[in-house]
Amino acid sequence: MEKQHIHPSSVGIVETQYYTFEELILTSGLSIKDVTIAYETYGSLNKERSNAILITHALSGNAHAAGYHSEGDKYPGWWELYIGPGKPFDTDKYFIISSNVIGGCDGSTGPSTINPDSKKPFGLRFPMVTIEDMVLAQKKLIEHLKIDTLLSVAGGSMGGMQALKWSILFPEICNSIICIAASASLSAQGIALNEVGRQAIINDPHWNNGDYYDGKPPDAGLSLARMIAHITYLSENLMHEKFGRRFQNSVQDAAFNASEFMVESYLHYQGIKFVNRFDANAYMYITKAIDYFDLERDYGSLMNAFEKVLSNFLIISFTSDWLYTEAQSRNIVKALRANGKNIVYANIETDKGHDAFLIKNEPLENMISNFLLHQIQ
Repeated sequence: MEKQHIHPSSVGIVETQYYTFEELILTSGLSIKDVTIAYETYGSLNKERSNAILITHALSGNAHAAGYHSEGDKYPGWWELYIGPGKPFDTDKYFIISSNVIGGCDGSTGPSTINPDSKKPFGLRFPMVTIEDMVLAQKKLIEHLKIDTLLSVAGGSMGGMQALKWSILFPEICNSIICIAASASLSAQGIALNEVGRQAIINDPHWNNGDYYDGKPPDAGLSLARMIAHITYLSENLMHEKFGRRFQNSVQDAAFNASEFMVESYLHYQGIKFVNRFDANAYMYITKAIDYFDLERDYGSLMNAFEKVLSNFLIISFTSDWLYTEAQSRNIVKALRANGKNIVYANIETDKGHDAFLIKNEPLENMISNFLLHQIQ
């Protein structure tokens, strides 16, 4: 296997670890037995055990947030640009923890996990999970690591939702929260787009009501769901800049071609790449968890939701993000300020859309670095 050149600012070769505990009581009242959490850590825990930061991931993320799994690994963790020596989540200063959510498909217990009773994958017999359930499982992991307080909980998109929930459920544990491109609830438009994606999976001829593990998976439906979602992660300006109306070939094909525009080919590529690493049932469950997340409904108002939080907050939105808008972030900020909480808020100018937190973004990097420096006790 060809070795990759690993940059000094990378955490280098890392290994996914697994923690299993006996039972997780879900918010629905149901429970999951023998729950496994996949996680990775980067950096070192200090003597006081006070420099731990929990990274929470978005819909398609996993525990592998930084570094490489082998010398031949071509792809680093999903937040490689932000985690490592000298980076915003500086592993020379902080102990970084990243885990795969419950309901996921990359090492943590989810619908593709073998049901101990039937000896077959759960499929749709897996209980519904919420953002709160994801956080409760992460809390079990933090206890296992013998960490009493977290310097910060940080995440973007669905990861930001988890971070907000951490501040509410465990105020005494979270010193600070970094919530990027997220909201206190998904918009009706966002729910609608998630449902279209789920219907694409359900209408795949290989769906089989979620029991596809012994046969061909619903790859076409999952690929289409990813294509739909990926459109929401980009801004119109970025798509125009990257693709415009350019053809794959220099001229329009004389015969019908299903993907003759560059943007069409790009979306097909994203869909194909996604099915190679994700499970359709996990996509169904995680998008539903995002849809159900609603702090205002659960607590009566956003002001009530944040009444007892003790964390300092960094809230970030992006000007071109139409999935999680500036207005939604400002609603969170307004509720926190009404409760007299300490907040830093910025609406960062960018044409990169919702995914601006996953790519090189100097203003965002600087804000995270500076914010964390002020959290060190």
